[in-house]
Amino acid sequence: MRVCTLDPITLEDVTDLENAPFIMDGDLKIYFQSEANKCEYLDIPMHGGENSPGLKKIFDDMADCAITGSIN
Repeated sequence: MRVCTLDPITLEDVTDLENAPFIMDGDLKIYFQSEANKCEYLDIPMHGGENSPGLKKIFDDMADCAITGSIN
């Protein structure tokens, strides 16, 4: 099992692993500093895969970005 003690919401290390909320995602255990952070993380919408409209928009936006140039 892999363990992540960096709260993905605050990007701070979780030190009290005995009392910290966590989720299991396959073989990954992710710890959070608070239950509120855990809920916020779980509320983040997933992009839905390679053919999702949300992910396509991200790629399209990057393709038109002056920094990355055109990839079309």
